[in-house]
Amino acid sequence: MRADRIIHPELARSLAELGHSDTVLVTDAGFPIPAGANRIDLGFYRGLPDVLDILRVLRQEIFVEEVRFAPELKSHHPSCYAAVQEIYTGAGAPFIAATHEELIEVWAPRAKVVIRSGSFEPWANFALTASTDPFAWFDRDEITILPAYVERRRMMTENVVPELP
Repeated sequence: MRADRIIHPELARSLAELGHSDTVLVTDAGFPIPAGANRIDLGFYRGLPDVLDILRVLRQEIFVEEVRFAPELKSHHPSCYAAVQEIYTGAGAPFIAATHEELIEVWAPRAKVVIRSGSFEPWANFALTASTDPFAWFDRDEITILPAYVERRRMMTENVVPELP
């Protein structure tokens, strides 16, 4: 057994298989998951596990360069929005608005893995774009750092709080 690591074998394997720009979709209990999706169903009772708990664990396990979710989260569920901001502070991942319909029609079908929570939280569906460690990939002086990685490094170093535009 791995201490302080994901012990769910399917989830650990799915995260280990992620590549740069792959999508991880973390959903509430009622999200319509496409047939044939790599579905990891963690929900077993109302609220258990909570989508925020899953996001907290994923924040420790994978690098993310973008976090997409419905803009209503900010205006209609501010406590959840504040929690997501706290989770991704210093992650170097900007928040990007994606309508609920876009999450269903665009992001769910392209997700490499869909993780279903037990949350009954409105607008608590998140498309995470997997990334690489912006420090490890550009660690030699002779390598030119891509502008996006310069910005991500800055956001991480300065512990920037992400904000939905």
